Amino acid sequence: MYLSKEEKEQMFAKHGKGTKDTGSAEGQIALFTQRINHLTEHLKKNRKDFNTERSLVKLVGKRRSLLDYLTKKDVLRYRAIVKELGLRK
Repeated sequence: MYLSKEEKEQMFAKHGKGTKDTGSAEGQIALFTQRINHLTEHLKKNRKDFNTERSLVKLVGKRRSLLDYLTKKDVLRYRAIVKELGLRK
């Protein structure tokens, strides 16, 4: 896979609550954002890869629903993760 175990642990340590906290909304959003960026670069090179395009759309939807959950739960955490990852609102 394109992400090693160490890279994932660093990502969860930076955005989550710890290296082993893979369930936090911030950590999952950061991981989805990394995967979305990776798939976007792949689709720029391979325009006709429709399976990857479908996977990308599903990932964006999952990330959107997590962001909506975070908005309802804690707006300050939502604003922090959006600013940190450079996402559009």
